[in-house]
Amino acid sequence: MTHRILVVEDEPDIATIVVDYLRHAGYAVEHHADGRTALASMLAAPPALTLLDIMLPGMDGLEVLRQARRHTQHPIIMLTARVEEVDRLIGLELGADDYICKPFSPREVVARAKAVLRRAAAAPPPPPGTTTTVAALVLDELHWQATLHGTPLGLTRREFRLLQVLARHRGRIFSRAQLLDQAYDDTLDVNERAIDSHIKNLRKKLKAASADGSDWIRSVYGVGFALDPSATAGE
Repeated sequence: MTHRILVVEDEPDIATIVVDYLRHAGYAVEHHADGRTALASMLAAPPALTLLDIMLPGMDGLEVLRQARRHTQHPIIMLTARVEEVDRLIGLELGADDYICKPFSPREVVARAKAVLRRAAAAPPPPPGTTTTVAALVLDELHWQATLHGTPLGLTRREFRLLQVLARHRGRIFSRAQLLDQAYDDTLDVNERAIDSHIKNLRKKLKAASADGSDWIRSVYGVGFALDPSATAGE
């Protein structure tokens, strides 16, 4: 089966080169030059992979990513000329699977696309009907969905896997390195600072859906993180 890849890039020269290289590699490629039409295409028929530029007319790439992640978990690689670490972490926090900084080699883009698609295909599906429950927190591992008091948390795949590890071992403290090993197969593309961003995002979503605004995740300075039994006791 030919994978369909969405290329969202408003610079014609860059878009033409990337599209040509991907097609030569055997992919079916669809190109959009603005964020709004790209988002509409993603939601109408999610592709196997999206290459998403950050600086776009109409709607920037981070907003496209934010809105797309409410409805689809297909792999998304960010293309960016903004090399500041905060931008990279924001992209990962919102649910990006990888990022490539401009200027880049089109061969690198093809190689990274193949790697992300390979990981997505290799990810083992959770056992049918499996759920993990901690008080009012329910993780539906068949559909990769988490709810708290029946409210969907809208987690990205990385956030879900992080919470899954913490919930299965409630109260146990995990170091960042342990979370990298146990929550992610693709640790090459995730660093310990990105773990902090994912934890921060998880805290926000859990707190927003919590009955009393409890902080479900406890930080232990210099050690790591745990799902806090005391926070969940009153749920």
